Amino acid sequence: MKIIGTGSALPEKEVTNAMLAGFLETSDEWITTRTGIRTRRLLSHETLRDLALKASLKALASSGLHPEDIDYLICSNVANSYVSPSLGSILIGKLGMQCPTFDMNGACAGLVYCLDIADAFIKTGKAHNILLVAAEQPSRFASWHDRSTCVLFGDGAAAMVLTEGEGFRDFRVTGEAHTDVMYYKRSLEPTPFDRVEEKTMPLVMEGREVFRIAVESCIRDVDTLLERNGLKGDDIDLYLLHQANLRIISCIRQHLEQPEEKFPTNIQKYGNTSSASVGILIDELSREGRLKDGMKLMLSTFGGGFVTAAALLDWSAIKYSDGEGQA
Repeated sequence: MKIIGTGSALPEKEVTNAMLAGFLETSDEWITTRTGIRTRRLLSHETLRDLALKASLKALASSGLHPEDIDYLICSNVANSYVSPSLGSILIGKLGMQCPTFDMNGACAGLVYCLDIADAFIKTGKAHNILLVAAEQPSRFASWHDRSTCVLFGDGAAAMVLTEGEGFRDFRVTGEAHTDVMYYKRSLEPTPFDRVEEKTMPLVMEGREVFRIAVESCIRDVDTLLERNGLKGDDIDLYLLHQANLRIISCIRQHLEQPEEKFPTNIQKYGNTSSASVGILIDELSREGRLKDGMKLMLSTFGGGFVTAAALLDWSAIKYSDGEGQA
């Protein structure tokens, strides 16, 4: 499987740390030193469906394929305003497609989880061309009275078109039950028979424990893929990690003993966009011409659950039309 098209979309509304300090007991220095985040994009007048559609159209345009060429649409999404129909079902309607679709909640590791599923679909002949979309609105998970969580997140969407080819070499996906360290609960409709009281609860996150698990799991997954494929850390051209926290990324980089330039980031501009973060990063780097033909890339993501997903691939350069980015 290989990637032949990419796209991303972000809300128009940019929110700085100084703006947050206007109603939270925080400051630009407090947020930046702990997370590396300076600004984030938040949905205001647009919807998550708008972002998903925009990212999808960009990915299709860069791939040279049309909606009718897509055999399957896979959507990575933690939560949106609809429980049913799925975000994927809404998207195929907006794109004029008629193909199977489903949403998967793999938390912040969702995009790479979906890549692993797409790879299996293509290898078995279930699909030839797949549109993968990661669309997330984590700004709606957290309490905007809690400075320890709400300052971390931004909204966004990313999309990829996948087809047969030589690209992805290997995947590692894992899951362990650490449900208490990070969770977000929504209440369901009451019934006359259910006596268990439920209530919506904004995101709860045990920051130190999440930090520890994220660093340890990422290092484990990367080391496993390197060893399994007879590679060393120096053989990887770029490490594209989930954009959760700049200190997490720095800690992982130091353990792998790799230079800072091998770890591109955009969390400073966008915050943590959940499963869309690595997809947005790939789209930006590709359009800027920073992903060269034959580069070895290591993707590594981690999220609540606790779930992790990593992928090793050889990059094939994508050509974008004028005004959309460089080749």
